[in-house]
This record gives sequence, C-alpha cells and structure tokens, in this order.
Amino acid sequence: MKIKAILFDLDGTLLPMNQDEFLKAYFGGIAEHLSHYGYNPSELIGAINAGTRAMLKNDGGVTGEVAFWNAFSEKIGKNARKDEPYFEEFYLKKFPSIHTTCGCNPHSRELLDLLHQKGVKTALATNPVFPRIATLERIRWAGLTPDDFEYITTYENSRFCKPRAEYYSEVAEKIGVSPEECLMVGNDVGDDMPAMNLGMRVFLLTDCLINTKNEDISAYPHGDFDALFEFINKLV
Repeated sequence: MKIKAILFDLDGTLLPMNQDEFLKAYFGGIAEHLSHYGYNPSELIGAINAGTRAMLKNDGGVTGEVAFWNAFSEKIGKNARKDEPYFEEFYLKKFPSIHTTCGCNPHSRELLDLLHQKGVKTALATNPVFPRIATLERIRWAGLTPDDFEYITTYENSRFCKPRAEYYSEVAEKIGVSPEECLMVGNDVGDDMPAMNLGMRVFLLTDCLINTKNEDISAYPHGDFDALFEFINKLV
C-alpha cells in the first residue's frame, strides 16, 4: 500500500541533537530566567518534571497543557499559573539561544520539499510536552517552517503522549488518514516504534538513536538519512 502521510519526530530526527546536552541547557536556562521572579531553581525543575510526568501519564481527560499546570501548581502553589507570562518570556527571549546544542541537517529540508512535491501529507509528531511557542522555535532550528506540516502536536492540542496508541491514532485522525496509510519516522525506539502496533509503518532513524532498553532494532526498518530517503522513495 502506498502511504499517504508521514509523521515525523523532531528532536533527534529532523533536528539533530544530543538530548542530554539539550535538556541540560534547557533546564539551566529556564531556572536562571525564573530565578529573577523568585523561583528556587531546584524547586522549579522539580515542579517542571512533575508536570512532564503528568503529561506522559495523561489518559485523555484533559489536554497536556491542563495536566502540566495542574501538577506544576501542586508543587509551587495554586496560583502558579499567573506566572505563565514569565515562561513565555523565557521561550521568546532566552530559549532561542539553546539552538547551539543542536545541529541542522540540510537533508531535513530536502526531504520535506520532496514530500510536498509528491503531495504526501506531513505531520510533526513530536512528543507534546512543550508549548507551541517552544515547538515552533525548534522547527526553525531544523531549517523548517510550521507551514511544512499539516499538523503539529503541542501540549495545547494533545491529550496523549508517546508511546500511547491514542497519540498516534489522534494524529492520523487530525490529518484525515488511517494509521495503515501512515509512516512514522523517529529516532527513539521506545517512543516512536510503538506506532507499528497501530498498523503504521515505521522507520527508525539511527543518526541520533535513543534505545534506552537496548532492544534489538533489527525488527524495524532503520538506518541513516540516506537509508530513509531510499525507504521513503519506495513508499510514495
């Protein structure tokens, strides 16, 4: 079956990065910025981690945004969300400098251009634990634009996270295709490859591979960007 849509992970896939270096810079940057507004850095990071865990465990009852702020407020205080403008200020003014922890692969731009020419639908299926403002910024780091995607998952519009089947099902529904008509491309064995359980085809990009459980990746089509191009050309 010819595929009609490709779902792309962002971090480590379209955007080359060492996740540990990125997270170190991210947490250091946001802790420093929010400290000017009275936040204790260790308490802040603990609250952000609690909010992230709440999003990852979200069962669909609320959006990721609501799940995050509910959990964050439990740690910081019930009125914590009034400080949201300070977080937005960080994403606007300080977050862009973190791009230095990431690379930029020109093949990402070439691949999206090819898919647009062929009329293949594209969605950015990045784990929706960041707000839209941060996700759009990271898209730009990859040399891409939001217009390259018909749908972009963020914590505002998502009720599930990877690797839940509901996450992948929701993305397919949003772009008007069945899971069987999709290819999921990602670099994380544990987060991205479970899309296969829903009937999606998958490709594991190994340039920035994450395989925390040391799984045998021979079960999945895999390789570098050149192998990805070759794989996609056979499907579209």
